[in-house]
Amino acid sequence: MDASLVTTPEARPGLVRWRYLWYVAAALIVLVVAILAGNFWFLDWVHVMSGVLWTGIDLFMGFVIGPIIRSVSVPVRKEIITRLTPVTLFLMPTLSIMTSTAGWFLAVQAGFTQLPWPQFGWIAAALALVTLMTIQGLGYLLPTSVRVCLELQKPAPDGPKIGRMMSRFYYVVASQGVMQIAIIVVMAKLATGV
Repeated sequence: MDASLVTTPEARPGLVRWRYLWYVAAALIVLVVAILAGNFWFLDWVHVMSGVLWTGIDLFMGFVIGPIIRSVSVPVRKEIITRLTPVTLFLMPTLSIMTSTAGWFLAVQAGFTQLPWPQFGWIAAALALVTLMTIQGLGYLLPTSVRVCLELQKPAPDGPKIGRMMSRFYYVVASQGVMQIAIIVVMAKLATGV
């Protein structure tokens, strides 16, 4: 086998891939342009595309990748997580910021923030769901993923420590999936009229 294809822990790039910040910046520039342009269609496109990506990746990770990772051996799990975490470290927060920010500006543009109660309840539900998902994502899921990835990058990872860190992780991911589905219900209701 070609020695250049073998990846040693020393040759593997670090957890934070700073070059991904260019992609984050480009995505946020698109968001800002969509907001400043005042074009409803463009802003809606940014909201829907980032929401589809955020929801799709969340559901795929939670209900497909998660069970697979739990069922493979520790060395395979280590390889998957140490390759997946650097990508999701920038991707998921960017998608959640874009989706919720574009959604707020769409709600304002469409007049949804001026709705009387109980119709405004749909907007309140969307805000509550996105707030809960953001708190869980940035406050628990992301830091836990980083801690597990850092532990797995050690020459001798502490399996019981990783197990303790991940004990609630999959339940929180599942609750994110449920909230993602709930917000799709809310968005469908808003799109078809409240």
